[in-house]
Amino acid sequence: MYDYYQCSARDVLCVDLKSFFASVSCIDKGLNPLTTKLAVVGDTKRQGSVVLAATPPLKALGIKTGSRLFEIPHRRDIYIINPSMLKYIEVSSRISGIALRYVAPEDFHQYSIDEFFMDITDSYHLFAQSPYQLARMLQQEIYRETQIFSTIGIGSNPLLAKLSMDLEAKRSHDGVAEWRYHDVPQKLWDVEPLTEMWGINRRTEMKLNKKGIFRIGDLANYPVEYLKRDFGIIGVDLHLHANGIDESLIRKPHIIKGKSYGKSQILMRDYRFHELKTVISEQIDEVLYRVREKNLYPTTIAFTVSYADGGGLHKQFTKKDYFTSTMQIVKLIWQHLEEHAETDRLFRTVGVSFSNLRDSRIRQMNLFESTEEVKKEVVEDYLDQLRRKYGKDVVMRASSLSDSGTIKSRKGLLAGHKG
Repeated sequence: MYDYYQCSARDVLCVDLKSFFASVSCIDKGLNPLTTKLAVVGDTKRQGSVVLAATPPLKALGIKTGSRLFEIPHRRDIYIINPSMLKYIEVSSRISGIALRYVAPEDFHQYSIDEFFMDITDSYHLFAQSPYQLARMLQQEIYRETQIFSTIGIGSNPLLAKLSMDLEAKRSHDGVAEWRYHDVPQKLWDVEPLTEMWGINRRTEMKLNKKGIFRIGDLANYPVEYLKRDFGIIGVDLHLHANGIDESLIRKPHIIKGKSYGKSQILMRDYRFHELKTVISEQIDEVLYRVREKNLYPTTIAFTVSYADGGGLHKQFTKKDYFTSTMQIVKLIWQHLEEHAETDRLFRTVGVSFSNLRDSRIRQMNLFESTEEVKKEVVEDYLDQLRRKYGKDVVMRASSLSDSGTIKSRKGLLAGHKG
């Protein structure tokens, strides 16, 4: 269907640091991450705390990222510790420095604290005879200097590098896999369920399943015009990716045109419905403050809540002018939840995001605008002044002092976790 000879053919590495948080914590304590059962949890004092990372031996017992502290067996041979974010950042930076010995900075992209991409097309021949040989050299050098194991995917583009790492390298004996365009039908098309493919979430999978698409091969051979009709430009991307095509270049990063601001939390325990309002209010307060600091206001807001036992709700609202106050947004979201949420179930995660931002300094006056909304804007402006002077947590809602509040417990955290 596609002429691969017309596609860019690069040599890209996708490097994943194996069980990174757990491995760093093990090594820091003089333990072997390949034989030690260790879990890094958000807060060892909270039974509902989330497992951030687990070593392979603990994963073999069924404990994985996203499990809860109370799910870990009470055994003497299992270590449970708090995260050390400063240490993780330090080790991650050292490993990035190792990678930058082999590529120019513009050919390096840090995807997350434990994963990065390298375009070695123009440099691998300076150090090795093939991309595979360089991948093995890099892997060994990372281990020699940090004792961290890594898996590496090699591909003709960033997508194939990522897929080869996720779907093959992590299962191979040497931790390295290489996928080229001609490998796509044999190695990618048999993958199922669809969520095994990077970039496809559960909600998209369900929509595709209704069309009889269950394997990546089904998606690759589905008429692209129908995918575009039903999914828009995302449908075209899905079709291209299912065929292994990705024309992005690391040295030409994607420029985001429509920036958004958001916040999401995995709750430290399962929340009842009435407790959600406190967390939603806290999140909107925080994100709206960040937006106002940029002299912006959102015209589109979205929120997501998920149930503890699976599934959830997602909703987006758009306002012609824009949203200006926390309570205005909370009222809208809470009204929707009361009408559509299953209030007898427990909730695990909450998230909000603001997009389609407009300059708050340029606005059209509305003779029919509520004076109450104007008063709320004035109040929030004064509160913002206090936050700038004394810190953003100096002012909080009384509800945040209740058991359902999260501001006090998150104060002083680095990247959401203890430093």
